[in-house]
Amino acid sequence: MIFAPSALSPGEEALREEVRSFLAAILPADFRPGLGLGGRHDPEFTRVLAEQGWVGMSIPVEYGGAGASTVRRFVVVEELLAAGAPIAAHWIAERQTAPALLRFGTEEQRRWFLPRIAAGECWFSLGMSEPDAGSDLASVRTTATRVDGGWRVTGTKVWTTNAHLNHFAVVLCRTTPEAEAGDRHAGLSQLIVDLGADGVRVSPIPLIDGEEHVNEVVLDGVFVPDERVLGEVGKGWAQVTAELAHERSGPDRYLSVLGVYRAFLEVCHDSADDVDDTTAAAIGRIGAQMWTIRQLSLAVARSLEQGEAPAVEAALVKDVGTTFEQQVVETLRDAAGGEIDPEGPTMFERLLAECVLNAPTWTLRGGTTEVLRGIAAKALTR
Repeated sequence: MIFAPSALSPGEEALREEVRSFLAAILPADFRPGLGLGGRHDPEFTRVLAEQGWVGMSIPVEYGGAGASTVRRFVVVEELLAAGAPIAAHWIAERQTAPALLRFGTEEQRRWFLPRIAAGECWFSLGMSEPDAGSDLASVRTTATRVDGGWRVTGTKVWTTNAHLNHFAVVLCRTTPEAEAGDRHAGLSQLIVDLGADGVRVSPIPLIDGEEHVNEVVLDGVFVPDERVLGEVGKGWAQVTAELAHERSGPDRYLSVLGVYRAFLEVCHDSADDVDDTTAAAIGRIGAQMWTIRQLSLAVARSLEQGEAPAVEAALVKDVGTTFEQQVVETLRDAAGGEIDPEGPTMFERLLAECVLNAPTWTLRGGTTEVLRGIAAKALTR
């Protein structure tokens, strides 16, 4: 695994300042930041962001995008996450679906979907996880059966973020029975499913904090035309593996805790005389670790920019990043002492309470810690 040291160019730094100024102007003074991917689903914010050319940045100009580099997109995403901006409407489409369409999609698919994604008008979910399958994607039971003009899809997906609000989902399903394919990783395909189609039933899954942004999606004989097959039939496993390099290595894998960390620093600043050496050391440790992980993530972005597919490096970044996030929550929880009031008087208390409830999911989404370490270990022992 190679993580080449990298720094931002003057132009990339200038872009950072531009985005930071934009967010300071558009987000209200009493704005409560989201925790990384916990930003709200806000179509109006997505539309305004798209007008700046900051949605689907890496989409080529011919398809309605800005044709920007992977690292310039990294800079914008980093600032959006640092501010806790409401990015959920466009997030999956922009981060994952657009690169997948560019790499595996047909020209017709690119012409139809990409301009809508870049305009912030077309929102996607991921149809991967299933009941009883966990992070073992090769165990998917959702099937697609060949019919005249397309496929009939039957199965259930779970933890499908914002499926009750989004327009489409890229669904991983089995198009060839495992016994016939001869390999559990063979015979899988990706289909673009219209979430408003007949046979689709979306049911929110209430979380421990009362939020309802993940869903169970039941597909009951849903028809998907041939022109909505993404990539090559039977090559879904290879496509998903390549796609996960975009999902696992970005700033969202270590910036979920930045908002609560900043809020804690404000509390410490207001009571500087009461900050002991242990707390001061913890503050420094968090900052140093976050910067180190950020350098790893930037190295992967540079690699993607050069047309490489650093799937193993991305897996390591995700593992290190989400493990770090959980450790930060526990460190800040210890520093806070006592009970945490989710409706407390300080932003720090409110955000920390939200973190405590949500942090256990961070090492699950995008691949569990065990799966990611297995990927890294196999690469290191070759």
